[in-house]
Amino acid sequence: LGAALMAPAAEAAPPRNLARVSYPDHKLANLRDLKVDQPIDIVYPDSGSPGVLLKFGHAVEGGVGPDRDIVAFSTLCPHKGFPLAYGDGDRSLNCRHHYSRFDAEKGGQQIWGHATQNLPQFRLRVDAQGDIHAEGVDELIYGRVNNVLQG
Repeated sequence: LGAALMAPAAEAAPPRNLARVSYPDHKLANLRDLKVDQPIDIVYPDSGSPGVLLKFGHAVEGGVGPDRDIVAFSTLCPHKGFPLAYGDGDRSLNCRHHYSRFDAEKGGQQIWGHATQNLPQFRLRVDAQGDIHAEGVDELIYGRVNNVLQG
């Protein structure tokens, strides 16, 4: 009798739908193009989304490449969308408007400031020719309800 009472409740549960986003695969650079602590300006997943590609010379969180030292981030501050600047002294991305700071060696973790989320990091892969491709984003880019624009 107990199992019969529980069965209708299980059937009434709505199906679980997961949101999925298809990100474009976009070549950003080649391994030969990168130098330690010399950021390269990029855009991903579209031309309205500025970012930065970084090489550190030692393994970092989310790093790709032979030394696991290459990462990329959005350069729109998640607080108000102001542009971020790379600080090579402490390898952080910094907002000059409201002083939020993000640790580029630790997956874009917030260090200080008004932002309420970490910095969106771009998922990267390196192909056999050494080309570095972006293929996704791990957080919501500032000002968007969806990271991939339609139309």
